[in-house]
Amino acid sequence: MKKNYIEQAIGFGLLRGCLVVVLFIVGFILYDIISKGKSVISWEFLSQMPTNGMTEGGILPAIFGTFLVTTITAILAVPLGMGCAIYLSEYATKGKITRLIRMSIRNLSGVPSIVYGLFGVVLFVQLMKLNASVLSAGLTLGLMTLPWTITASEEALKGVPKSYREGSLALGATKWQTIRTNVLPYAVPGMLTGTILGLARAAGETAPILFTGAAFYLPFLPRSLSDQFMALPYHLYIMSTQHHAIEKVRPLAYGTALVLIGLVFCMNLFAVILRYKLRKVRME
Repeated sequence: MKKNYIEQAIGFGLLRGCLVVVLFIVGFILYDIISKGKSVISWEFLSQMPTNGMTEGGILPAIFGTFLVTTITAILAVPLGMGCAIYLSEYATKGKITRLIRMSIRNLSGVPSIVYGLFGVVLFVQLMKLNASVLSAGLTLGLMTLPWTITASEEALKGVPKSYREGSLALGATKWQTIRTNVLPYAVPGMLTGTILGLARAAGETAPILFTGAAFYLPFLPRSLSDQFMALPYHLYIMSTQHHAIEKVRPLAYGTALVLIGLVFCMNLFAVILRYKLRKVRME
């Protein structure tokens, strides 16, 4: 008994130690970015075009491009991913083929993002002739987000007790009526939360848009979906590693990093609030 208590105390101690180390690293990174980037943030920085080779001006094209490409990603990934998850969870026959499909989706979640970028170049830019554009980048990010959306949505559907389905079917409801009225209301908060977290990850990706549409420097907004665009993660990458005056633009790079972190934080916060609101509505 005493031995078990000691093992448990050691285990909790190790877990708390891991938590402290992670929080310290994350806190140090955030402090570094916020302390060096807050002096750059202003209305002019957020609303003006870059000038003089991105050594002056703002990051409006990068903010607008990130928002636009994330919207296209959501249009592709959300309905397609949730529909696929509903089919796999509620309709698909259990067997080797279903297990193989599910395992393939899980594996696709771990494929490096640069591979999706190269696949996007071949499929959308070269074969479908969409050129390097907002649309090609959005569709590439959509493909990358799909496995996340499907996995998160399927796990949320599995969390709904089987008795909810059995009770509805016993009363004479059809399969779809059961899913629509008894399953989805309880699963949607988890489905949306996983989806928004996947979109937040897509908004911060650089590799998939590197080859499919992101531009180094564009002092104007894209006029159509077939135009190239600037994006915050690629803009930050260029300012930090490739710019001809790295030391001069370093403060702007910190400001861009702070804006990008703020954008991802807002998306995650929106997911938390949305989940809370939907749970509250469901309980009422």
